[in-house]
Amino acid sequence: MNDKKSMNFNDLEQWLNDRRVTEVECLVPDLTGVARGKILPRVKFTEDRGMRLPQSVVAMGVTGEFPESGPYYDVIDPTDKDMQLRPDPSTVRIVPWASDPTAQVIHDCFDHLGNLVPFAPRTVLRRVCDLFAAEGLQPIVAPELEFYLTARNTDPNTLLRAPIGRSGRAETSRQAYSIDAVNEFDPLFEEIYDYSDKMELNVDTLIHEIGAGQMEINFFHAEPLGLADEVFFFKRTVRESALRHDMYATFMAKPIAGEPGSAMHVHQSILNKATGKNIFSNEDGTPSDAFMHYIGGLQRYIPAAMVLVAPYVNSYRRLSRNTAAPINIEWGYDNRTVGIRSPISSPAARRVENRVIGADANPYVALAMTLACGYLGLKNKIKPKAEMKGDAYLSPYALPRSLGEALDWLRRESELHEVLGKEFITVYSEIKELEFDEFMKVISPWEREHLLLHV
Repeated sequence: MNDKKSMNFNDLEQWLNDRRVTEVECLVPDLTGVARGKILPRVKFTEDRGMRLPQSVVAMGVTGEFPESGPYYDVIDPTDKDMQLRPDPSTVRIVPWASDPTAQVIHDCFDHLGNLVPFAPRTVLRRVCDLFAAEGLQPIVAPELEFYLTARNTDPNTLLRAPIGRSGRAETSRQAYSIDAVNEFDPLFEEIYDYSDKMELNVDTLIHEIGAGQMEINFFHAEPLGLADEVFFFKRTVRESALRHDMYATFMAKPIAGEPGSAMHVHQSILNKATGKNIFSNEDGTPSDAFMHYIGGLQRYIPAAMVLVAPYVNSYRRLSRNTAAPINIEWGYDNRTVGIRSPISSPAARRVENRVIGADANPYVALAMTLACGYLGLKNKIKPKAEMKGDAYLSPYALPRSLGEALDWLRRESELHEVLGKEFITVYSEIKELEFDEFMKVISPWEREHLLLHV
C-alpha cells in the first residue's frame, strides 16, 4: 500500500484504466462502521470526482433511526443538508467478488465550506492523529480482530450455532489454536486470503480462537487511518465470503451464550517522527516515562470512553467475569487477564495492547479512542497504577457494566470531548441513547422465564 499513499486523482484514473474498471462503489463508513454510499458508472465517477449525501447518513443508529429532537440537531442541521463526499485515492481497491470490473473507494465528508464533517468517523481519527503529528509523533497500531462463523440463521429468535465444516460436523467443543479446526473451513479461508491479496490488505496470521467457530485475524502494524480502512474493508470481505460458503460471519461482541466474546485487541506504539525511534523505550532499552504516561492515560480515560468501543447493549455481555475478556484497566507485562497488556518484545518494538475493545466497535472510532486516551496520558504526564502481576479477573470491576452507564461516564469526561471533538461526542451519544431506548422496549426470554410467574 505504500505506493498508494501519495496517489492523486490522475493516478487514481490511471489505476482504474489499468484494471478496466466499469463501476465504482463510492463508500463512506457511518458511525456503526457500515458502508454507505452509491455505486456509480465509471464515467460519472470520473466526471463528478465525488458525490453528495445527507449529513444524517453517517450519523444514524444501527437500526437506521434518528433522534426526533434534542442536542443531535445542534450539530446535524434539521433540514438535513448535503455533505460533499470526496474520494481518497489512497483507499482504492478492486472488488474481487464483483462479476464486472468494479472498484471501491472510501470517501471523506466535507461541508459546503470545504471543512471536514466533524462527526464522520474518519474525521475523528484524523483529528487525533493530527494531535500527535503536532507533537512530532507518529502512532503505529496493529489490530487483532476476532469473529465467529455460524450456520445461516434467518430467524432472530433462534439461537446461533456453529457451521458445518468439511467433515460434515459442527464444532461442539472449544478448539483454541487448533490447526485441524481451521482446516475444516479451508475453502472459505483460502477465498478470504485470495480476496485480501487482491485488495492489498495487510493481513497476517489466522488462528482459531477459544470459542466454537471463533476465529482471529491479525494485521501487520502500520499508521492508524490506513489500518482502520483495512479493517473496514476486511469486515466486508469476511461477511461476503462467508455468505458464498453458506454461512454467516459475525463481529458481534457476544453472539453465543456460554462462549467467549469477540474482541479487537489493538497494539500501539508511538514513534518520534524526526528520529523514527519508539518513544516507549529509553536509549538503554528500559521503559521510558512516555511508556508509563501512555499507560496512565489509558487507565485514566478508558472507563469514560468505553461506550466508544463497547457501542451496543450486547457489548457488555462480553465484559464480565469468566468470558476471557477484561473487567478492569489493570496493566501488566505479558498478562492476558489485564485490560492493558505489554507483550514481551525488544525495546524497539515495545508496545501497549488495549484488550477492552470489542470486535463490534467501529475501527475508526476504536483507534481514535485508544490513541486519545494515550495522548492525554502523555500530555498530562499521568502515572499508572502499579503493575498487576497476578490474575486481574480477581480484581474489582472498573469498567461500566451497561450501555446506559457508559453513556453517563462519557458525558462527564470533558477532556475526551476536547480531543475527539464536541460535535462527534454529541452526535454519538444521542445515537447511542436512541439505540438504548429501542432496546429497552424489547422483553427478553430471560424475563419471561424467570419473572412471568415468580414475581
